[in-house]
Order: sequence, then structure tokens, then C-alpha cells
Amino acid sequence: MESRKIYFVIVAGGTGSRFGADLPKQYCMMSGKPVLCHTIRRARIALPSAEIITVISEQMRDFWLELSDRFKCEPTKLVTGGATRWESVKNALQAIQDTDPKAIVLIHDAARPLLDKTTADALVEAVEPETSVVPVMPVTDSLRYINKEGVSIAVDRADFRAVATPQAFRLTDLKEAYRLPYDQTFTDDASVMAAAGKPLTKLVDVTSALSKITSPGDIARLESLL
Repeated sequence: MESRKIYFVIVAGGTGSRFGADLPKQYCMMSGKPVLCHTIRRARIALPSAEIITVISEQMRDFWLELSDRFKCEPTKLVTGGATRWESVKNALQAIQDTDPKAIVLIHDAARPLLDKTTADALVEAVEPETSVVPVMPVTDSLRYINKEGVSIAVDRADFRAVATPQAFRLTDLKEAYRLPYDQTFTDDASVMAAAGKPLTKLVDVTSALSKITSPGDIARLESLL
């Protein structure tokens, strides 16, 4: 693999309002450590040479510093997050001063703690100029499309994929895309790239281990995989 500087941004600024626990999910315990500790550790194992940047909300910064020290989590560069995920990613990108056109950045959700090296290497290897590299998983549920008249139509789930993270990009491309003003249609980083006139996307098939923690029961499920 060509030697390129790699930055790995873990977005951990969410409040977890839909999670249903006293703490945001990234700080909840999984196999004896906070979820975020596992996410950072797996990132380091998957990409040993990467510079890891963790985005933390201002309100939780001191809490995380105490928590990470107590559980001996690997230290990373910390960046203060914003009111939205988009703003948090933008803050992280602004904290990276590298202008090397070959540098790569991966943007990852803190609540996806089981990244593996094979997946990370595949994502990095697929990065090309003005291209979004997006990990995807098969859809296992039955799906129905609801048209403008409110009529539901069964669709073939084999035609669809669930989008995951980390998504990978040339650093200069993503920084340029994030100069756009915020739009509510920005559902992930690839959608920001598309809005900036860089719609080319490569899909990389990954396993369900990269699924996101969205409810307390998901922690037990991922513990079994861990």
C-alpha cells in the first residue's frame, strides 16, 4: 500500500437523546470499558500509523478526560464539537493543517466500535481524487417504498444497502466540500462531497460488525462480536 498520511476522525459529540440511557452511548460501558475506548483502540489496531482525532462536545470534555484516564484509554488529539455532526466534522477538518494532496481522512462514528483492519485497509486503498469511499452493509429487513400519494410498494431489498462509517476521502477534497454552508440534506460526509460537485462514490461491502449502537440492546449484541 502506498505510504500516505492518514487522519482518523472519530465523531463523539452526540448527546444520545434517542438512546434512552443516562449517558450518551459513546460513554456507556461495553465489556468493562466505555464504548468510545473500544472505538479508539480498534482504530489504532486497524490503522497503526494514523493520527486519531476525537471530537468531543465542550460539555463532556472534562468528563471524557476523567473517564479515559480511569480506564486507560489510548490518548488522542481532542477537538471541540459543534451543535450538529456536520459542524463537528468541520471543526475536526479545520484542526488538520496538512495540505498534502495525497493525505487521506476517514470520518467515523464513535458508536461503531468494531472496525477491523481488513475493512480499514480496503477503504484506504479505494480512495481516489474527488471520490467518496463508503462502507455498506446488506439490508436484512423487508422494505416498502411510500410514494407521494401515500401508497406503499414492496421493493427488493437486494437493490439497497445500509450506509456505515468510516467513510474515506482525500483530505483536501473533503476540506473543500466542507466550505459549503450547512444544508439539512447532508446526511453523511459523502452527501457533502456530492453537494460540492464531487458525486463519485465507491461502495465497499463490510460486515454487520460495523453496525451502529442505537439502543442499549445493541451493546450486548456487539459485545458478543467483540
